[in-house]
Amino acid sequence: MVRKRIQQNSLYKKYPGFLFITKWIFISLLISVFVGSASAFFLTSLYWVENIREANLWIIALLPLAGLFIGLVYYYYGKSSEAGNNLLIERATKPSGERIPLLMAPLVLGGTLLTHLFGGSAGREGTALQMAGSISDQLTKPLKLNQNDRKILIIAAIAAGFGSIFGTPLAGAIFALEVIVIGKIKYDAIFPAFMAAILSDYVTSGIWKVGHMDYSIASIPEISALNILFAIAAGIVFGIAAAIFSKANHASSRFFKKQIKYPPLRPFVGGLIIAAAVFALGTTRYIGLGIPVISDAFNQQLPPYDFALKIIFTAITLGAAFKGGEVTPLFFIGATLGNAIAWFIPLPMSLLAGMGFVAVFAGATNTPLACSVMAIELFGAECGVFVAIACVVAYLMSGNNSIYNGQFIGQPKHVYFGLYTGKKIQDIKP
Repeated sequence: MVRKRIQQNSLYKKYPGFLFITKWIFISLLISVFVGSASAFFLTSLYWVENIREANLWIIALLPLAGLFIGLVYYYYGKSSEAGNNLLIERATKPSGERIPLLMAPLVLGGTLLTHLFGGSAGREGTALQMAGSISDQLTKPLKLNQNDRKILIIAAIAAGFGSIFGTPLAGAIFALEVIVIGKIKYDAIFPAFMAAILSDYVTSGIWKVGHMDYSIASIPEISALNILFAIAAGIVFGIAAAIFSKANHASSRFFKKQIKYPPLRPFVGGLIIAAAVFALGTTRYIGLGIPVISDAFNQQLPPYDFALKIIFTAITLGAAFKGGEVTPLFFIGATLGNAIAWFIPLPMSLLAGMGFVAVFAGATNTPLACSVMAIELFGAECGVFVAIACVVAYLMSGNNSIYNGQFIGQPKHVYFGLYTGKKIQDIKP
Protein backbone atom coordinates (compact mmCIF):
# COMPACT_ATOMS: atom_id res chain seq x y z
CA MET A 1 0.00 0.00 0.00
CA VAL A 2 2.79 2.42 0.93
CA ARG A 3 4.57 1.73 -2.35
CA LYS A 4 1.36 2.36 -4.34
CA ARG A 5 0.78 5.65 -2.56
CA ILE A 6 4.34 6.76 -3.27
CA GLN A 7 3.96 5.85 -6.94
CA GLN A 8 0.74 7.87 -7.14
CA ASN A 9 2.45 10.89 -5.64
CA SER A 10 3.08 13.63 -8.22
CA LEU A 11 6.63 14.17 -6.92
CA TYR A 12 7.43 10.52 -7.59
CA LYS A 13 6.02 10.77 -11.11
CA LYS A 14 7.93 13.95 -11.91
CA TYR A 15 11.19 13.16 -10.14
CA PRO A 16 11.53 9.38 -9.57
CA GLY A 17 15.32 9.68 -9.69
CA PHE A 18 15.29 12.22 -6.86
CA LEU A 19 13.37 9.91 -4.54
CA PHE A 20 15.61 6.96 -5.46
CA ILE A 21 18.72 9.02 -4.72
CA THR A 22 17.29 10.29 -1.42
CA LYS A 23 16.35 6.79 -0.32
CA TRP A 24 19.74 5.28 -1.08
CA ILE A 25 21.71 8.17 0.37
CA PHE A 26 19.93 7.47 3.65
CA ILE A 27 20.54 3.71 3.45
CA SER A 28 24.15 4.24 2.35
CA LEU A 29 24.73 6.51 5.33
CA LEU A 30 23.51 3.77 7.65
CA ILE A 31 25.70 1.19 5.93
CA SER A 32 28.75 3.44 5.98
CA VAL A 33 28.56 4.21 9.69
CA PHE A 34 28.45 0.54 10.64
CA VAL A 35 30.73 -0.89 7.95
CA GLY A 36 33.29 1.94 7.97
CA SER A 37 33.59 1.70 11.75
CA ALA A 38 33.86 -2.09 11.62
CA SER A 39 36.63 -1.83 8.99
CA ALA A 40 38.50 0.75 11.09
CA PHE A 41 38.35 -1.52 14.14
CA PHE A 42 39.40 -4.54 12.08
CA LEU A 43 42.37 -2.79 10.43
CA THR A 44 43.61 -1.42 13.75
CA SER A 45 43.27 -4.82 15.41
CA LEU A 46 44.95 -6.56 12.48
CA TYR A 47 48.04 -4.33 12.57
CA TRP A 48 48.17 -4.84 16.34
CA VAL A 49 48.10 -8.65 16.22
CA GLU A 50 50.63 -8.76 13.38
CA ASN A 51 53.04 -6.64 15.44
CA ILE A 52 52.54 -8.92 18.45
CA ARG A 53 53.31 -11.99 16.33
CA GLU A 54 56.46 -10.51 14.82
CA ALA A 55 57.70 -9.53 18.28
CA ASN A 56 56.97 -12.99 19.72
CA LEU A 57 57.71 -15.56 17.04
CA TRP A 58 57.31 -18.49 19.43
CA ILE A 59 53.57 -17.85 19.28
CA ILE A 60 53.48 -19.45 15.82
CA ALA A 61 53.92 -22.83 17.52
CA LEU A 62 50.41 -22.35 18.91
CA LEU A 63 48.84 -22.03 15.44
CA PRO A 64 47.45 -25.61 15.53
CA LEU A 65 45.64 -24.89 18.81
CA ALA A 66 44.28 -21.62 17.42
CA GLY A 67 43.08 -23.56 14.40
CA LEU A 68 41.38 -26.16 16.57
CA PHE A 69 39.61 -23.40 18.50
CA ILE A 70 38.42 -21.71 15.29
CA GLY A 71 37.26 -25.04 13.93
CA LEU A 72 35.31 -25.90 17.09
CA VAL A 73 33.60 -22.51 17.21
CA TYR A 74 32.49 -22.69 13.59
CA TYR A 75 31.46 -26.34 13.86
CA TYR A 76 29.22 -25.83 16.88
CA TYR A 77 28.09 -22.21 16.44
CA GLY A 78 28.86 -20.97 12.94
CA LYS A 79 27.65 -23.51 10.41
CA SER A 80 25.25 -20.98 8.92
CA SER A 81 28.19 -18.64 8.28
CA GLU A 82 30.67 -21.12 6.80
CA ALA A 83 29.87 -20.27 3.18
CA GLY A 84 31.44 -16.84 3.71
CA ASN A 85 31.64 -14.64 0.62
CA ASN A 86 29.75 -17.20 -1.44
CA LEU A 87 26.77 -16.68 0.87
CA LEU A 88 26.82 -12.94 0.03
CA ILE A 89 26.89 -13.72 -3.69
CA GLU A 90 24.02 -16.18 -3.29
CA ARG A 91 21.86 -13.67 -1.42
CA ALA A 92 22.62 -10.97 -3.98
CA THR A 93 21.37 -13.25 -6.76
CA LYS A 94 18.59 -15.03 -4.84
CA PRO A 95 17.36 -12.52 -2.23
CA SER A 96 14.44 -14.65 -1.09
CA GLY A 97 16.75 -16.68 1.16
CA GLU A 98 17.17 -16.30 4.90
CA ARG A 99 18.86 -13.22 6.32
CA ILE A 100 22.65 -13.37 6.47
CA PRO A 101 23.32 -14.20 10.13
CA LEU A 102 24.63 -11.30 12.21
CA LEU A 103 26.82 -13.84 14.01
CA MET A 104 28.92 -14.04 10.85
CA ALA A 105 30.54 -10.68 11.64
CA PRO A 106 32.05 -11.44 15.08
CA LEU A 107 32.92 -15.01 14.06
CA VAL A 108 34.89 -14.04 10.97
CA LEU A 109 36.48 -11.08 12.77
CA GLY A 110 37.67 -13.21 15.68
CA GLY A 111 38.73 -16.08 13.42
CA THR A 112 40.76 -13.79 11.16
CA LEU A 113 42.53 -12.04 14.04
CA LEU A 114 43.47 -15.42 15.54
CA THR A 115 44.67 -16.65 12.14
CA HIS A 116 46.99 -13.65 11.79
CA LEU A 117 48.07 -13.55 15.42
CA PHE A 118 49.33 -17.14 15.35
CA GLY A 119 50.83 -17.14 11.86
CA GLY A 120 48.37 -18.19 9.17
CA SER A 121 48.72 -16.86 5.63
CA ALA A 122 45.52 -15.01 4.80
CA GLY A 123 44.16 -11.63 3.82
CA ARG A 124 41.49 -9.25 5.02
CA GLU A 125 38.99 -8.64 2.22
CA GLY A 126 36.94 -11.75 2.99
CA THR A 127 36.52 -10.61 6.57
CA ALA A 128 35.59 -7.07 5.55
CA LEU A 129 33.00 -8.25 3.02
CA GLN A 130 31.43 -10.76 5.39
CA MET A 131 31.21 -8.23 8.21
CA ALA A 132 29.70 -5.68 5.81
CA GLY A 133 27.18 -8.12 4.37
CA SER A 134 26.04 -9.58 7.67
CA ILE A 135 25.69 -6.18 9.36
CA SER A 136 23.95 -4.49 6.42
CA ASP A 137 21.49 -7.31 5.78
CA GLN A 138 20.01 -6.70 9.23
CA LEU A 139 18.53 -3.50 7.75
CA THR A 140 16.36 -5.44 5.30
CA LYS A 141 13.53 -6.11 7.74
CA PRO A 142 13.27 -2.80 9.64
CA LEU A 143 13.47 -0.82 6.38
CA LYS A 144 10.91 -3.16 4.74
CA LEU A 145 13.07 -3.65 1.65
CA ASN A 146 11.70 -5.79 -1.17
CA GLN A 147 13.77 -8.47 -2.89
CA ASN A 148 15.26 -6.17 -5.50
CA ASP A 149 16.18 -3.62 -2.84
CA ARG A 150 17.82 -6.39 -0.85
CA LYS A 151 19.98 -7.28 -3.85
CA ILE A 152 21.05 -3.65 -4.08
CA LEU A 153 21.67 -3.50 -0.33
CA ILE A 154 24.05 -6.47 -0.40
CA ILE A 155 25.92 -5.08 -3.42
CA ALA A 156 26.25 -1.74 -1.59
CA ALA A 157 27.51 -3.57 1.50
CA ILE A 158 30.18 -5.39 -0.52
CA ALA A 159 31.22 -2.06 -2.04
CA ALA A 160 31.41 -0.50 1.42
CA GLY A 161 33.49 -3.34 2.85
CA PHE A 162 35.93 -3.43 -0.04
CA GLY A 163 36.28 0.33 -0.42
CA SER A 164 36.87 0.95 3.27
CA ILE A 165 39.29 -1.92 3.89
CA PHE A 166 41.62 -0.99 1.00
CA GLY A 167 40.99 2.76 0.79
CA THR A 168 39.84 2.43 -2.84
CA PRO A 169 36.16 3.45 -2.94
CA LEU A 170 35.82 3.64 -6.73
CA ALA A 171 37.30 0.18 -7.18
CA GLY A 172 35.19 -1.06 -4.28
CA ALA A 173 31.98 0.05 -5.97
CA ILE A 174 32.92 -1.45 -9.33
CA PHE A 175 34.12 -4.66 -7.66
CA ALA A 176 30.73 -5.12 -5.97
CA LEU A 177 28.95 -4.59 -9.29
CA GLU A 178 31.25 -6.96 -11.22
CA VAL A 179 31.79 -9.80 -8.78
CA ILE A 180 28.22 -11.08 -8.32
CA VAL A 181 27.52 -12.21 -11.89
CA ILE A 182 30.45 -12.48 -14.30
CA GLY A 183 29.89 -10.33 -17.37
CA LYS A 184 26.76 -8.52 -16.14
CA ILE A 185 26.26 -5.41 -14.04
CA LYS A 186 23.11 -4.52 -12.10
CA TYR A 187 22.74 -0.91 -13.17
CA ASP A 188 20.16 0.10 -10.57
CA ALA A 189 22.80 -0.68 -7.93
CA ILE A 190 25.41 1.73 -9.33
CA PHE A 191 24.46 4.76 -7.25
CA PRO A 192 24.05 2.85 -3.96
CA ALA A 193 27.34 1.01 -4.54
CA PHE A 194 29.32 4.19 -5.15
CA MET A 195 27.68 6.07 -2.29
CA ALA A 196 28.23 3.24 0.21
CA ALA A 197 31.87 2.75 -0.86
CA ILE A 198 32.73 6.45 -0.77
CA LEU A 199 31.01 7.14 2.56
CA SER A 200 32.39 4.01 4.22
CA ASP A 201 35.92 4.88 3.15
CA TYR A 202 35.38 8.37 4.55
CA VAL A 203 34.23 6.92 7.88
CA THR A 204 37.28 4.64 8.07
CA SER A 205 39.99 7.05 6.95
CA GLY A 206 38.39 10.46 7.43
CA ILE A 207 36.57 10.06 10.73
CA TRP A 208 38.46 7.22 12.44
CA LYS A 209 41.78 8.26 10.84
CA VAL A 210 42.81 4.70 9.99
CA GLY A 211 45.30 4.85 7.14
CA HIS A 212 46.25 2.51 4.32
CA MET A 213 49.54 1.47 2.74
CA ASP A 214 50.97 3.64 -0.02
CA TYR A 215 52.57 2.07 -3.09
CA SER A 216 54.22 3.85 -5.98
CA ILE A 217 55.45 2.97 -9.45
CA ALA A 218 58.79 4.67 -9.99
CA SER A 219 58.97 4.54 -13.77
CA ILE A 220 56.41 4.23 -16.55
CA PRO A 221 57.68 3.88 -20.15
CA GLU A 222 56.11 5.40 -23.22
CA ILE A 223 53.19 3.63 -24.87
CA SER A 224 54.49 1.81 -27.94
CA ALA A 225 53.55 -1.29 -29.93
CA LEU A 226 56.42 -3.22 -28.37
CA ASN A 227 55.58 -2.20 -24.81
CA ILE A 228 51.94 -3.14 -25.36
CA LEU A 229 53.10 -6.60 -26.46
CA PHE A 230 55.20 -6.85 -23.31
CA ALA A 231 52.14 -5.88 -21.23
CA ILE A 232 50.08 -8.60 -22.94
CA ALA A 233 52.82 -11.15 -22.24
CA ALA A 234 52.86 -10.13 -18.58
CA GLY A 235 49.05 -10.39 -18.45
CA ILE A 236 49.23 -13.96 -19.75
CA VAL A 237 51.63 -14.90 -16.94
CA PHE A 238 49.46 -13.19 -14.33
CA GLY A 239 46.31 -14.92 -15.62
CA ILE A 240 47.93 -18.34 -15.39
CA ALA A 241 49.06 -17.55 -11.83
CA ALA A 242 45.51 -16.49 -10.93
CA ALA A 243 44.11 -19.77 -12.24
CA ILE A 244 46.75 -21.76 -10.35
CA PHE A 245 45.95 -19.91 -7.12
CA SER A 246 42.21 -20.51 -7.46
CA LYS A 247 42.69 -24.18 -8.29
CA ALA A 248 45.19 -24.64 -5.45
CA ASN A 249 42.81 -23.10 -2.91
CA HIS A 250 39.89 -25.31 -3.93
CA ALA A 251 42.07 -28.42 -4.24
CA SER A 252 43.45 -27.84 -0.75
CA SER A 253 39.94 -27.46 0.65
CA ARG A 254 38.79 -30.68 -1.03
CA PHE A 255 41.85 -32.53 0.26
CA PHE A 256 41.30 -31.50 3.88
CA LYS A 257 37.59 -32.35 3.67
CA LYS A 258 38.29 -35.76 2.16
CA GLN A 259 41.12 -36.76 4.47
CA ILE A 260 39.80 -35.31 7.74
CA LYS A 261 36.15 -36.04 8.43
CA TYR A 262 35.88 -34.08 11.69
CA PRO A 263 35.90 -30.40 10.61
CA PRO A 264 37.58 -28.86 13.70
CA LEU A 265 40.66 -31.03 13.11
CA ARG A 266 41.24 -29.58 9.64
CA PRO A 267 42.64 -26.23 10.81
CA PHE A 268 44.52 -28.06 13.57
CA VAL A 269 46.39 -30.18 11.01
CA GLY A 270 46.76 -27.21 8.66
CA GLY A 271 48.23 -25.23 11.55
CA LEU A 272 50.76 -27.98 12.20
CA ILE A 273 51.86 -27.88 8.57
CA ILE A 274 52.17 -24.09 8.42
CA ALA A 275 53.97 -23.80 11.77
CA ALA A 276 56.42 -26.56 10.83
CA ALA A 277 57.10 -24.89 7.46
CA VAL A 278 57.74 -21.50 9.08
CA PHE A 279 60.28 -22.92 11.54
CA ALA A 280 61.87 -25.10 8.85
CA LEU A 281 62.36 -22.15 6.51
CA GLY A 282 63.34 -19.83 9.34
CA THR A 283 61.25 -16.92 8.08
CA THR A 284 57.82 -15.37 8.56
CA ARG A 285 57.97 -13.95 5.05
CA TYR A 286 55.10 -16.04 3.73
CA ILE A 287 52.58 -15.74 6.56
CA GLY A 288 50.26 -12.93 7.60
CA LEU A 289 49.45 -10.16 5.14
CA GLY A 290 52.98 -9.92 3.79
CA ILE A 291 52.77 -6.16 3.27
CA PRO A 292 56.53 -5.53 3.81
CA VAL A 293 57.32 -7.97 1.00
CA ILE A 294 54.71 -6.36 -1.25
CA SER A 295 56.37 -2.96 -0.67
CA ASP A 296 59.82 -4.41 -1.39
CA ALA A 297 58.57 -5.85 -4.69
CA PHE A 298 58.26 -2.30 -6.03
CA ASN A 299 61.76 -1.27 -4.99
CA GLN A 300 64.23 -4.17 -5.05
CA GLN A 301 64.86 -7.52 -6.68
CA LEU A 302 63.34 -10.36 -4.66
CA PRO A 303 63.78 -14.15 -4.74
CA PRO A 304 61.96 -15.41 -7.84
CA TYR A 305 60.13 -18.12 -5.87
CA ASP A 306 58.36 -15.79 -3.41
CA PHE A 307 55.07 -15.91 -5.30
CA ALA A 308 55.05 -19.73 -5.43
CA LEU A 309 55.64 -20.15 -1.70
CA LYS A 310 52.90 -17.62 -0.93
CA ILE A 311 50.47 -19.64 -3.07
CA ILE A 312 51.33 -22.78 -1.10
CA PHE A 313 51.12 -21.16 2.34
CA THR A 314 47.81 -19.46 1.55
CA ALA A 315 46.24 -22.52 -0.06
CA ILE A 316 47.03 -24.62 3.02
CA THR A 317 45.84 -21.93 5.43
CA LEU A 318 42.51 -21.23 3.75
CA GLY A 319 41.98 -24.81 2.56
CA ALA A 320 42.26 -25.96 6.16
CA ALA A 321 39.45 -23.51 7.05
CA PHE A 322 41.37 -20.76 8.79
CA LYS A 323 39.68 -17.40 8.34
CA GLY A 324 40.67 -14.32 6.36
CA GLY A 325 40.63 -13.30 2.74
CA GLU A 326 42.45 -14.14 -0.44
CA VAL A 327 42.96 -10.69 -1.92
CA THR A 328 46.00 -9.44 0.03
CA PRO A 329 47.80 -12.75 -0.66
CA LEU A 330 46.87 -12.17 -4.31
CA PHE A 331 48.50 -8.73 -4.10
CA PHE A 332 51.62 -10.43 -2.68
CA ILE A 333 51.62 -13.12 -5.36
CA GLY A 334 51.06 -10.64 -8.16
CA ALA A 335 53.61 -8.07 -7.01
CA THR A 336 56.36 -10.65 -6.39
CA LEU A 337 55.59 -12.44 -9.66
CA GLY A 338 55.81 -9.11 -11.48
CA ASN A 339 59.11 -8.53 -9.74
CA ALA A 340 60.34 -11.95 -10.88
CA ILE A 341 59.37 -11.62 -14.56
CA ALA A 342 61.28 -8.34 -14.77
CA TRP A 343 64.23 -10.64 -15.54
CA PHE A 344 62.83 -11.43 -19.01
CA ILE A 345 60.08 -8.86 -19.74
CA PRO A 346 61.82 -5.51 -20.36
CA LEU A 347 59.40 -3.24 -18.53
CA PRO A 348 60.33 -1.36 -15.33
CA MET A 349 60.32 -3.63 -12.28
CA SER A 350 58.03 -1.38 -10.25
CA LEU A 351 55.54 -1.21 -13.13
CA LEU A 352 55.48 -4.99 -13.47
CA ALA A 353 55.00 -5.30 -9.70
CA GLY A 354 52.07 -2.89 -9.88
CA MET A 355 50.59 -4.67 -12.89
CA GLY A 356 50.86 -8.02 -11.12
CA PHE A 357 49.44 -6.55 -7.91
CA VAL A 358 46.09 -5.96 -9.59
CA ALA A 359 46.13 -8.37 -12.56
CA VAL A 360 46.43 -11.60 -10.56
CA PHE A 361 43.58 -10.30 -8.42
CA ALA A 362 41.57 -9.54 -11.59
CA GLY A 363 42.08 -13.04 -12.92
CA ALA A 364 41.24 -14.74 -9.64
CA THR A 365 38.00 -12.77 -9.05
CA ASN A 366 36.92 -12.06 -12.65
CA THR A 367 36.79 -8.32 -11.99
CA PRO A 368 39.07 -6.65 -14.58
CA LEU A 369 37.36 -3.24 -14.51
CA ALA A 370 37.52 -2.92 -10.73
CA CYS A 371 41.17 -3.93 -10.66
CA SER A 372 42.11 -1.48 -13.41
CA VAL A 373 40.45 1.35 -11.47
CA MET A 374 42.08 0.14 -8.26
CA ALA A 375 45.51 0.48 -9.84
CA ILE A 376 44.72 4.04 -10.88
CA GLU A 377 43.54 4.87 -7.34
CA LEU A 378 46.66 3.32 -5.79
CA PHE A 379 49.40 4.15 -8.30
CA GLY A 380 48.09 7.08 -10.35
CA ALA A 381 46.53 7.43 -13.79
CA GLU A 382 49.85 7.28 -15.66
CA CYS A 383 49.98 3.49 -15.36
CA GLY A 384 46.39 3.09 -16.61
CA VAL A 385 47.08 1.68 -20.08
CA PHE A 386 49.54 -0.95 -18.86
CA VAL A 387 47.51 -2.15 -15.88
CA ALA A 388 44.30 -2.26 -17.91
CA ILE A 389 45.93 -4.47 -20.54
CA ALA A 390 47.35 -6.76 -17.85
CA CYS A 391 44.05 -7.00 -15.98
CA VAL A 392 41.95 -7.77 -19.07
CA VAL A 393 44.41 -10.35 -20.42
CA ALA A 394 44.70 -12.00 -16.99
CA TYR A 395 40.89 -12.10 -16.76
CA LEU A 396 40.71 -13.90 -20.11
CA MET A 397 43.59 -16.25 -19.36
CA SER A 398 42.26 -17.39 -15.99
CA GLY A 399 39.38 -19.20 -17.69
CA ASN A 400 36.40 -20.38 -15.68
CA ASN A 401 38.24 -20.22 -12.39
CA SER A 402 37.59 -18.04 -9.37
CA ILE A 403 38.35 -17.85 -5.69
CA TYR A 404 34.58 -17.38 -5.32
CA ASN A 405 33.00 -20.64 -6.47
CA GLY A 406 29.53 -19.17 -6.05
CA GLN A 407 29.96 -16.68 -8.90
CA PHE A 408 27.43 -17.01 -11.72
CA ILE A 409 28.42 -16.68 -15.37
CA GLY A 410 26.07 -14.11 -16.83
CA GLN A 411 28.07 -13.38 -19.96
CA PRO A 412 30.92 -15.74 -20.95
CA LYS A 413 34.41 -14.32 -21.39
CA HIS A 414 34.39 -15.35 -25.02
CA VAL A 415 32.43 -17.51 -27.44
CA TYR A 416 34.26 -20.70 -26.49
CA PHE A 417 32.77 -20.51 -22.99
CA GLY A 418 29.22 -19.85 -24.23
CA LEU A 419 27.86 -23.20 -23.05
CA TYR A 420 28.55 -22.23 -19.42
CA THR A 421 26.21 -19.23 -19.39
CA GLY A 422 23.96 -19.22 -16.33
CA LYS A 423 26.05 -21.75 -14.41
CA LYS A 424 27.97 -21.32 -11.18
CA ILE A 425 31.75 -21.66 -11.30
CA GLN A 426 31.51 -24.56 -8.84
CA ASP A 427 29.18 -26.47 -11.20
CA ILE A 428 31.64 -26.40 -14.10
CA LYS A 429 33.69 -29.56 -14.39
CA PRO A 430 37.36 -29.00 -15.20
